[in-house]
Amino acid sequence: MTRPVAGLAQLLHLGIPRRSGRAVLGALRGLLGRPRATGEILAARLQGKRLRARQKLAALIGIDHRLTLPKNILDRFPPAPAPPGDGIRLFGDGLLVSGAAARIAAAFAADPELQAVYGDALVQDRPNGPVRPLLPPTFDPELLAAVDYLTPLLACRPGALAPETQPSGAADAAFQIAERHGARAIGHLPEILTIRRGDPADCVAPAGEGGRHRHRDALRRHLDRTGRKGSRIVPAEDGLLQVEHPLPDPRPLVSVIVPTRDRLDLLRPCLDSLAACTDWPNLEILVCDNDSREPETLAFLQALEREGRGGVVPCPGPFNFAAMNNAAAARARGALLVFVNNDVEAFRPDWLARMAREALRPEIGAVGAKLLDGEGRIQHGGIVLGTGGGLVTHAHRHFPGDAPGYLAALRATHVVSAVTAACLMVETQKFRAVGGFDAAVFAVDFNDVDLCLRLNAAGHRTLLVPGAVLHHRESASRRWTPEARARHAREIAALKERWGPLLAQDPHYHPGFDPDLSTHARLRAGFWDAGPAPIRRPPA
Repeated sequence: MTRPVAGLAQLLHLGIPRRSGRAVLGALRGLLGRPRATGEILAARLQGKRLRARQKLAALIGIDHRLTLPKNILDRFPPAPAPPGDGIRLFGDGLLVSGAAARIAAAFAADPELQAVYGDALVQDRPNGPVRPLLPPTFDPELLAAVDYLTPLLACRPGALAPETQPSGAADAAFQIAERHGARAIGHLPEILTIRRGDPADCVAPAGEGGRHRHRDALRRHLDRTGRKGSRIVPAEDGLLQVEHPLPDPRPLVSVIVPTRDRLDLLRPCLDSLAACTDWPNLEILVCDNDSREPETLAFLQALEREGRGGVVPCPGPFNFAAMNNAAAARARGALLVFVNNDVEAFRPDWLARMAREALRPEIGAVGAKLLDGEGRIQHGGIVLGTGGGLVTHAHRHFPGDAPGYLAALRATHVVSAVTAACLMVETQKFRAVGGFDAAVFAVDFNDVDLCLRLNAAGHRTLLVPGAVLHHRESASRRWTPEARARHAREIAALKERWGPLLAQDPHYHPGFDPDLSTHARLRAGFWDAGPAPIRRPPA
């Protein structure tokens, strides 16, 4: 028998309790054990730089979530007197709040192409228990395959569904509408539309032969209707569902590209881990050598080629991360490219296969992995635009390495705006079609963000695959100089000029979260009183 679909309240609880007394003592020991870092935090706080102080503190001791709301917030949202009229069809088990019916009707009236809409919800899983906000992303069928975040409500325009269909629930209806009208026909209204008490999803009755549950059945039908009968649905952690797409036989050659300048202390364990912890039969290792000079490094690179364990691509001149990767990609023979920093180490053999299953899909562009820092915390869970002071930041950064993430985002494959090139996979033909990395404008920073956004603009989607997990000692090989800081400032300006509208609000990240600390960690003050908001849709 398959495991039940994870309950919605469970997925809103990030699995990170408020700090206990023992945890607080541990944090204090961390502060006292690193006096220099602690001094920088205090200095920033005394100078009135509260955001910088909070960010440095989170980096030093980690972060806990604070998304629970007081239970009396439910009093602000009385029930709606009546559902929307005009033949609007509702799916879900949430209770409409006052004003929601009018907002739904107005959204359909304003946009004839909008076929379905869902909103935010307040979830209370037990009487007098804590209240947690459900702040979903724009419509993401990848995430919906793993967890039914539409459980509280999906409102459908008359005619959105084929007359003969009887969807089993909100997810089933959404899949059918996306197939019939396209994903952009489903909009997200970032306002509280429903209250959901109790958590019936935790005990969904089996439906169909073999004890399959309703969500699994809907997903299976969706995959079959969209030409993916060969894709398997397998149970994952916490009762999530995972779609396992087939790999070609034989498996294609994969070119792994690793830039370096000396730093054999990083490069050797990186390459050793790739050789020992990569379950893939056909691998090409290419090291981009940016004027390494240390005798031990040169001897290592010569042995690498002599023994047939990899190739070396000379990349002389000033450090240009984008140009080095482009040079190796031009020489690469693989159908898939994997860009890996020299301070990244593999430790789970299935990381590459998990990423390849997604990257080989025609509609997918860049694919990223979940990366853990030296403390075992989350270093990368996708890239979120418009955060961390208004630019970009890594999702769920500084969260515990085993945290499930908000709506299981650290366990379920889902769409993101961008992923880091510290571990990025892309089909070679797609990479070359968009011109590779922009080495002229983004020599060192933001070249990965720019590449992903250009792939997105070309009609692909960027995915984070949290099941692929590696270690990353971020920027362990970087040295900041005045010239580097000036170059970094130029690249910030270029990113804002090229992608400014997207930096204003990431289409895949809810505006109700505080944008200034780690993502998904704090709520924007008074987000529930922000008033009417525009419909959010997946990027075109």
